[in-house]
Amino acid sequence: MQAQPTSPNPSEAPQVPLKNIHAQAPVRCTKEILIDARPEKVWAVLTGIDQWASWQTDIANSRLNGPLRPESTFDWKTGGTRIHSTLHTVTPHRYFGWTGKALGTKAIHNWTLTEVDGQTKVLVEESMEGLLVRLFKHSFNRSLEKGMLRWLELLKVASEKKG
Repeated sequence: MQAQPTSPNPSEAPQVPLKNIHAQAPVRCTKEILIDARPEKVWAVLTGIDQWASWQTDIANSRLNGPLRPESTFDWKTGGTRIHSTLHTVTPHRYFGWTGKALGTKAIHNWTLTEVDGQTKVLVEESMEGLLVRLFKHSFNRSLEKGMLRWLELLKVASEKKG
């Protein structure tokens, strides 16, 4: 399913559902965290792809190749691996998702932001497929879970900063 471009005004933005992760993928993970910041602030940090390396210390560099909208691509490097990703969902302050490819591995990565009493519940989910993933399923699952928890903690710290 292809996401539609969204309105710049979040109150007018359609609630486009995310591209589903693959439930049968050999590697998949879902985690969540509550952040003491409004969705607008969390959204700004999360979708500022060019600034990821300034707060997400596992990312060496990242660059958005165009506007922040579905079908735009971005390139990033984490853990020594270069990844080429394509945005599939950009619904301001609510949904953000991409697909990525690296070393024969394909991933679907989704973020959902939900306001809860002036705070933001962030749910992140990802599925991974490919030959390496199938061969080293347990290692990839452990690594993905650890990486997701770290990303959420760093997003929380960056989003809760004043200013």
